[in-house]
This record gives sequence, C-alpha cells and structure tokens, in this order.
Amino acid sequence: MDEKQLVEGCVAGKKSAQRELYNRYTSKMFGVCLRYAPDHDTAQDMLQEGFIRVFSNIGRYKGLGSFEGWIRKIIVNTALEMLRKNDVLRYSADVQVITGVASDLEDSLTQLAAADLVALIQSLPASYRAIFNLYAIEGYSHKEIAEMLEIAEGTSKSQFSRARVWLQKKLPDKYSVK
Repeated sequence: MDEKQLVEGCVAGKKSAQRELYNRYTSKMFGVCLRYAPDHDTAQDMLQEGFIRVFSNIGRYKGLGSFEGWIRKIIVNTALEMLRKNDVLRYSADVQVITGVASDLEDSLTQLAAADLVALIQSLPASYRAIFNLYAIEGYSHKEIAEMLEIAEGTSKSQFSRARVWLQKKLPDKYSVK
C-alpha cells in the first residue's frame, strides 16, 4: 500500500490501514520518544498518545511535505506536552554550571553507538533533554523552542549550553575531547 492509499484508508477508518501505518512508523517514532523520555515506559506512553493523535488528525494531512515528518511533528509535540504537563521543562536539575564548553562535542558523540547515544541523551535532566533534542536533533531554532515551550529564548540557549557541558562530562573517557 503506498502512502496515499495508507492515508486514505486511515481517514476511512480501515483497521488494516491503521495497523499498517502503525507498523510502518512505530519503530522510528519510538526512537523519537526515547530521546525525550526519561525511561522506556514513559516513551511507550508518549508513542501511544502520539499515535492516537495521528489517527485523530489524519484527515488534516493535506499531502504537503513528508508524511513521516508530519507524524514526527505530532509525536514530538505530544512528548513535549507530556513533559510540560509534568512541569519538567520549567525547572532545571541542580547541575553545576561549567564554563568552557568544548566546541567539538558533536565529533565525540558521532563515535558513540546509536544505543549508547540514546541512553546518554535519556540520562540528561528533563529540561536539558527536551531542549537538546529540539535544537541539536530536530533542528529547531532557539526562538522556535522558546515559543514551543513558553520560555525565554535565553533560557533555551543556556539550557542547551548546559546540556552540552553535562553530556561532555558524561562521555566515557575513550570519547572525551582532550
């Protein structure tokens, strides 16, 4: 079934189309949820709620842009809403502020295995994790993040900087930037 048929089938409420859509995108979207969630169970909850919203709003998809991108946006917004609901984005964890962020942190991170990287990102304090994901992985600007999370742009920038420092300190010695 091609993408257009899949969307049409879901709009018509066909269970087979819904099942195929879920099966086709669940592993990628679960990976997105894992980056925002502190644990596997919370990621599962985010995924489930996200797909409920996908199916509830699928009639709004107009075929413009990537369908996977449309789903991803719903999943990310669902994850952020769940984090906001628990108010984890308002308060940062008590993490020591360190100056002199290494500019080549990204080079070190690219050497890590994907599973290790997801685990490392999951271990970030929740407020850092959300902003790190939105900026470094999803590609949003600090201005867009500030609007999405209802925070100051400067807060987004400082939380991202602190996330980078935190990740740098957590990198295993063999990946550390000298």
